[in-house]
Amino acid sequence: MFVHTVLFHLKKDLSDEAISEFETALDSLKAIKVSRATYIGTVAETKDRPVVRSDYSYNLTILFDDIEGHNQYQVDPLHKAFVAQCSKYWTHLEIIDSD
Repeated sequence: MFVHTVLFHLKKDLSDEAISEFETALDSLKAIKVSRATYIGTVAETKDRPVVRSDYSYNLTILFDDIEGHNQYQVDPLHKAFVAQCSKYWTHLEIIDSD
């Protein structure tokens, strides 16, 4: 199992329309067939605990069978379109890959 997690740090001044566009595009990544499961979320209510990260806007976690699936995902047209469309919305990303 290969786990790919992305923490998105969105710009603070985004309009509701921009956030909606980002959310729709992020959700489109679920259609990439090589992934086994895709989870999208925002900061949970546990954010008041000092050991819990709460400095991101959205997170994306995708499960793959192996690193080859991850590599195919990276070049998938849906993923490339998401990055091209939405990179203007974030200040930076953090990526955690594990197997």
